[in-house]
Amino acid sequence: MLGLLKYGTTIVLILLNALVLITGIEEEGILTNHFLVQLHEGTNEKAQQLAKEHGFESARKLSFGEGLFHFYPRDSPKNRRKRSLKHRQRLEEDRRVKNVFQQEGFGRQKRGYRDLSDFDINMNDPLFTKQWYLINTGQADGTPGLDLNVAEAWKLGYTGKGVTIAIMDDGIDYLHPDLAANYNAEASYDFSSNDPYPYPRYTDDWFNSHGTRCAGEVSAAANDNICGVGVAYNSKVAGIRMLDQPFMTDIIEASSISHMPQVIDIYSASWGPTDDGKTVDGPRELTLQAMADGVNKGRGGKGSIYVWASGDGGSYDDCNCDGYASSMWTISINSAINDGRTALYDESCSSTLASTFSNGRKRNPEAGVATTDLYGNCTLRHSGTSAAAPEAAGVFALALEANPNLTWRDMQHLTVLTSKRNKLHDEVHQWRRNGVGLEFNHLFGYGVLDAGGMVKMAKEWKTVPERFHCVAGSVQETHQIQSGDKLVLAITTDACQGKENFVRYLEHVQAVITVNSSRRGDLNINMTSPMGTKSILLSRRPRDDDAKVGFDKWPFMTTHTWGEDPRGTWVLEVGFQGEVQQKGVLKEWTLMLHGTQSAPYIDQVVRDYQSKLAMSKKEELEEELDEAVERSLKSLLSKN
Repeated sequence: MLGLLKYGTTIVLILLNALVLITGIEEEGILTNHFLVQLHEGTNEKAQQLAKEHGFESARKLSFGEGLFHFYPRDSPKNRRKRSLKHRQRLEEDRRVKNVFQQEGFGRQKRGYRDLSDFDINMNDPLFTKQWYLINTGQADGTPGLDLNVAEAWKLGYTGKGVTIAIMDDGIDYLHPDLAANYNAEASYDFSSNDPYPYPRYTDDWFNSHGTRCAGEVSAAANDNICGVGVAYNSKVAGIRMLDQPFMTDIIEASSISHMPQVIDIYSASWGPTDDGKTVDGPRELTLQAMADGVNKGRGGKGSIYVWASGDGGSYDDCNCDGYASSMWTISINSAINDGRTALYDESCSSTLASTFSNGRKRNPEAGVATTDLYGNCTLRHSGTSAAAPEAAGVFALALEANPNLTWRDMQHLTVLTSKRNKLHDEVHQWRRNGVGLEFNHLFGYGVLDAGGMVKMAKEWKTVPERFHCVAGSVQETHQIQSGDKLVLAITTDACQGKENFVRYLEHVQAVITVNSSRRGDLNINMTSPMGTKSILLSRRPRDDDAKVGFDKWPFMTTHTWGEDPRGTWVLEVGFQGEVQQKGVLKEWTLMLHGTQSAPYIDQVVRDYQSKLAMSKKEELEEELDEAVERSLKSLLSKN
């Protein structure tokens, strides 16, 4: 409306005469057989009679303005230029008519409604239309538009070519016709049986179908008329069988995570410690060393990319108690269901970086994740955050094809910057913005991955600056904790300013904490950054009855302060939640800062955020002005 005001009286007169056509549009637009007719004497009976005399079905009185009527045809509105010109000429010559305006036809689309044909993507795979997480048009009662936006990445030509993703799981049915062409045998291995053939062990209940289903999400071939399509359908998939033995060992985990790091680009893990709401566990010494070697030496020094499912313990668990998902070296992925809500099994924590999709609360049988299954079969029922991690691995494969020089940290930065809130909705935790304007959620991280946005940014991406680590401070004194009273501690830091390891722009922040309590599951720990961002480091876990072990130098991690300036005072709050009185002792809190000394794009993020704030205020003013103009026009119309 602001743009219209500059035309002054001319545009207002056109609006007065029924808000129809601006000079010049009539020759280019689609003319319809609908007319706005203004009569000298505007009674309804006279308008009806006049409409029928001129070959119209009828006339409808308009509520705005005096003597205004809609003359509409007997047939459906089409582009009938010659016939409509005669109607117009005859009406203009009629002495009872004051003004005639022929209606132009123009396009409007239902908000949220999408059809697969809109994407100009032709796939003959029978389950493709069921793969709502790829292109969501509202299948299975879902929310249109809530998907990974792979269509945009595919249209740009990125399909995962040249990238190898390893599925660390219970094996892969590499004979499956939808996987065979993309199977990378060289990069595959069976660490459960110590041979190069990671085929799943047979069980009557198909228990070992997990890895095959995950593999199909990533690398199922396109246009082969089998099952569905992988997120990165031209990528190579490797099978690392390592879950199918009575007990896991540090050697098997470390061997799997470090298998062929110069061939494998991305490792996808949909497993971890038991999601029972009472386990606190993580990688052992060898696995930690393998991960460190992977991010430092893998992919020719660019770093192996580890994608981890955040966990299926639901509201009873906290993924910061999972040392794999909460590691700085992994990208922890949570899930949403097809209408944007949380799945009931989703765990929340401050270490989750982003989200993809899985099934959840819907009873619709097609609301699950469609993918490959054992013995050449297909399924619509893959689920859990197990389904979420491979989808993320597929998106990252698209980004690596767009820019093979991306480091493991580049991928994390791209995830933070391009993930979107979209239509995700958490009924417990609100969406918030951190100190530099990045929007995040305690459960969904920085939002749902956007493949199109990520590949576009990846193409132009310049490797982030060197990473530094700063021990910002430590509280070593013993502090008592009682129910009803929060323990509040503070560390003021310069973030090692003036030293070689100065951290100016944050990536990960760790609060290394030693604490014991009469009931570990009732502990609640929050930490607030100098820029005011509050991270929930530990939520209540009602099934955790531990009274002995507690947390021993446990590194609680947050990604919510990404990009912030860490200098200033950090505040830790420790308390109890629950009806029964509890007590505890905090013995240590050490604050670890990880980040860079320069990160120019963060400055751009801040400028963009400030610009958005200014724009929102401008839009408020525009809305007020629009309303004022509309009131004036209605007043003028009524007087005309």
